[in-house]
Amino acid sequence: MFELLDLHFLGEEQLFCTYLLDLDDGLALVDPGPQTTLAALESGLAELDVTVGELRHLLITHIHFDHAGACGALVAANPRLRVHVSGLGAAHLANPERLERSARRIYGDMFDVLWGKVQPVPAENIDVVGERVLGLDCFAAPGHAVHHVCYMNEEGTLFAGDTVGVRWPPSQYVLPATPPPDVDLEAWHASLDEIERRVPDALALPHFGLVAEPEEHLSIFRRRLMLWAEIVRRGASVREFVEEVSRDLDEETAKFSELTDLLRHSYLGLKRYWSSVAEKD
Repeated sequence: MFELLDLHFLGEEQLFCTYLLDLDDGLALVDPGPQTTLAALESGLAELDVTVGELRHLLITHIHFDHAGACGALVAANPRLRVHVSGLGAAHLANPERLERSARRIYGDMFDVLWGKVQPVPAENIDVVGERVLGLDCFAAPGHAVHHVCYMNEEGTLFAGDTVGVRWPPSQYVLPATPPPDVDLEAWHASLDEIERRVPDALALPHFGLVAEPEEHLSIFRRRLMLWAEIVRRGASVREFVEEVSRDLDEETAKFSELTDLLRHSYLGLKRYWSSVAEKD
C-alpha cells in the first residue's frame, strides 16, 4: 500500500510529490522533496493521520535537492529515521556543502527560493542500499545521476526517480531531465534496459504521479532523450536548444518547465556530456 502526497512546490499542484509506503518495518517516504516543501509534506501526512515522528524510513532515489533536500531536517525532527541511499550519494547527505556549492552556481539567487536550507544527515542515520531494501527490490539506475537507484515493490510499481523523465498532469508529454554534472547517455540506456527487463506494471514518478502504461512511456522517453541529445551534439546554443524543444511543448508543460528552468539545465547537462565524450576521443 502506498499514498501519493503532493508537495505543492512553489505553491503549484502536481509538480513534485512523494510516496508514503506502509512497509513491514514501518512507514517510509520515497524522495521526501526539498526543505521548502516541508510544511506541505507535514500537512499531507496529517490528512492521513500520520506525523513526521511516526515515519521510520526515507528511501532516496538520488540526492538532488528536489528529491532529498529535506532529509536532514526530517532526521532532526525525528532522530529515529533511517535514510536509505546509494553508496555514491551517502557521503553527500552527511556532508552536503560541496553539493550545495555546486548547485548554487547553477541556481544563483533562486537556490534558497527553490530548495531552502540544506541540513546534513548524521552518518549514523544513513544506510547504504543493496539489492533488497525493506522488502523492495533496489537497483542502480545511473544516467540522470551516478548515484541514482530505483525501487520496485512486489505489486510491480517501480519508484523511478528521474530515470524515466518527468511529466505534469493533465499533460501526458514526457520530458527528459538532464542536468549537470553527470549525465551519461550510455549508462542511461542501460538503466532503461534494466527497467524494461523487470516489466513493471506502473511507474511512480516524483514529477509527477503514476504511469499506468510503462512500455509506451519508456519508448517515448527514449526517443525524446536521444532527440534532445542530438540537438546539443550538433552544436546548438542554449537559446537554439530551448527554442527548438519548446516548439513541441503544450502550454501546461511549458509553464512548469519554465518554473523549474528545466530546459536550460537540461542543455547544460547534455553539453557537459558531449564535451566529456569528445575529451575521451
